[in-house]
Amino acid sequence: MQYDLLIIGGGAAGFFTAINVAENDPSLKIAILERGKEVLSKVRISGGGRCNVTHAEFIPNALSKNYPRGEKELIGPFHTFMTGDTMEWFESRGISLKIEDDGRIFPVSDSSQTIIDCFLSETKRLGIQVLTNHAVKDFYQQNENWKVVTSQGDFETEKLMIATGSNPKIWSKLQALDHHTIDAVPSLFTFNIKDTRIKGLAGVATNASVQVKDSKLFSDGPLLITHWGVSGPAILKLSAWGAIELNSYEYNFEVIVNWLQDYSQEEAIDMLKVLKDKNPKQQVFKYAQFELPKRLWQSLVIASGIENTTRWADTNKSQLNKLSEQLIRCVFKVNGKSTFKEEFVTAGGIDLKEINFKNFESKKHKNLYFAGEVLNIDAITGGFNFQNAWTGGYIAAQAITSKK
Repeated sequence: MQYDLLIIGGGAAGFFTAINVAENDPSLKIAILERGKEVLSKVRISGGGRCNVTHAEFIPNALSKNYPRGEKELIGPFHTFMTGDTMEWFESRGISLKIEDDGRIFPVSDSSQTIIDCFLSETKRLGIQVLTNHAVKDFYQQNENWKVVTSQGDFETEKLMIATGSNPKIWSKLQALDHHTIDAVPSLFTFNIKDTRIKGLAGVATNASVQVKDSKLFSDGPLLITHWGVSGPAILKLSAWGAIELNSYEYNFEVIVNWLQDYSQEEAIDMLKVLKDKNPKQQVFKYAQFELPKRLWQSLVIASGIENTTRWADTNKSQLNKLSEQLIRCVFKVNGKSTFKEEFVTAGGIDLKEINFKNFESKKHKNLYFAGEVLNIDAITGGFNFQNAWTGGYIAAQAITSKK
């Protein structure tokens, strides 16, 4: 069967590309090939089922800073299509969006089904075929066109878009076409820690800075203690930027947590001495200091060897030093990782040197395009991975419809 454009991958990037291509040129025959029974499954679970559409960062250079892999390459594309354009695209199709306090942008409905319904109604309106249960077995150039072999039959197309994310079978086919791929490793994960200092503190959250011991990996921001270890933006950012290095450690390493974020140990000791002078009769354990959550403060006090009945006046130099160390250089052993909620983001994909970011076309093969996480691009949590999909899909669509 002959098409003008085939898109391999029934996810966000594939649908966004198809819709923009069809709107630019309704005469084109377009189909999306999805190996499973359902499409847009990742959209469905994103943002805890609310779909974090994008992030309220409206300056291209600043937006690109949220991509551990792809920062440099996306600056140009973001000048063409970014957050404001994404919001206008959805709102022009009747989807009301809202910006939350942390910058994340969601549909007002708080339901990912709103975004899914938008895509499905648009493909129907524009006559785009969505072919499920079509597992792609092979694709290759045949004369001037692309031949795509699936479990349900063979197809031919002038232009081919790969939007499959980290699909090993598709990557191997691309390698056969002389494209190089960077091995996929997990990104956006939480740290598994078993430690008496945080046992029973699940749900406690505070701002902290975190450094991987003996490395340059560093992050700060909100940190959440969980039943299995630590999570929150500070940890997720660290896992994204350190995805490759932490994988090389097989997820066994130590982190140093500074519960006071910007303070040095010397400053902490000085502040503890001030507290000792000001509150000599007060029990150290009873009243939390430095605006720390009470349960966390009490755990760190006990870990410092200070009894829960000890008054500030009765603390000695050794105890204050140990308490300052727990506050500033609290070392935890990480043994493994956990996926963040139900979302699964990977670092890795097609080598970015092999992509023309003016049109998201392969530098090695004419009329072969890429969008989304099939490229070696990934971001921290907050809607940035979807923005990469929207930007790549939009720019590729413009290029596909301008080359006739």
